Amino acid sequence: MDLPTVSVSDGFADDRPQIPGPLGSNRKALETAEAMEWRFRVWARNPPRANLDGMILNIVSAIAPIFLLILLGNVLRRNGMLPIAFWNLNSKLVYWVLFPALLVRSISTLDFSGALFGSFAVVTLTGLFAAVAFSLVLIRLMGLEAAPATSVFQGAVRFNTFIALAVAETLFGAEGLSLGALVTAVLIPAANIVVVTGMVGMLSNERGVARAILRGLARNPLLLAVAAGLSMNLLDAGKVPVLHQTLGILGAAALPVMLLCIGANLRVREMRARLLPVAVTMLGKFAVFPLGVFAAIHAVGLTGLPALITMIFGCAPTAASGFTLARQMGGDAPLAAAAVTLQTALSFLTLPVEIALLAGYFGITF
Repeated sequence: MDLPTVSVSDGFADDRPQIPGPLGSNRKALETAEAMEWRFRVWARNPPRANLDGMILNIVSAIAPIFLLILLGNVLRRNGMLPIAFWNLNSKLVYWVLFPALLVRSISTLDFSGALFGSFAVVTLTGLFAAVAFSLVLIRLMGLEAAPATSVFQGAVRFNTFIALAVAETLFGAEGLSLGALVTAVLIPAANIVVVTGMVGMLSNERGVARAILRGLARNPLLLAVAAGLSMNLLDAGKVPVLHQTLGILGAAALPVMLLCIGANLRVREMRARLLPVAVTMLGKFAVFPLGVFAAIHAVGLTGLPALITMIFGCAPTAASGFTLARQMGGDAPLAAAAVTLQTALSFLTLPVEIALLAGYFGITF
């Protein structure tokens, strides 16, 4: 399948508002709030002329293998062909070895010299903390106990890195994966620090809460992988012979194995758990988080493929590892499983439509 390209023209007529002064020389990168508002009004009245149905079909066909792997994992687990112990061990393999290898290799060779990293930080962290604020307010209003509160918090705040990266790479190849890795370099440390801190604070009755938080963060393999990749990047180590080849082999196995494990850990029966807390997680992850990202995209003037990649992360379902973390830390594991299952199932329908609409809005043609 041919990879999509970013259209040189944004599809708008030449009578669009002209921005005077130095901004006019780089309109695409530094649009004013007035021009962005005009662009949204025109897009809303006259969506991109490309066949939307055809665009959605192209996206569905591109990302269908991702969800087929998830379904395959669920089928293999349900029919007993592979025992649950197999999936638990593979989940640990991905979490402790394969995915950290992918992160170290990707982040160690990223270019942080441009303004894109700063823009990504502002955009993605805006969405993250909007979801944090929303979930904390709703938890307080609902009067949830500590265990279910942590699962609602996780479900609204965390994002499925594996699905987002898989979609980015499938649709946009190496460039999509590189931009996705840049997003993970921002979001993974922030999300893990926020989630672990919040969960320990809600669940711990001990005085040494700070020590428990630091202990949990210090043992997080994803944080350690990001730190290792950033250290190698800052030292300008480049691609170290043998090491980066080994990391590449391990990292290549991370996404397909994890997608199978995500499917194996989906628990349809747990979808009958309390509907209101699950609905709060879905509202936080599918509405508040992406709306925060979208608003920040306009604020910083991010455009094109970088803007779309950040929105893919914003629209992705909650992290499948939320169930494991809830079980390990004493949270409400059935509620976490229900949130993961419902959000992942819903993303089968929402992601293709959202990507098609957003690709048209950001001027990307398939």
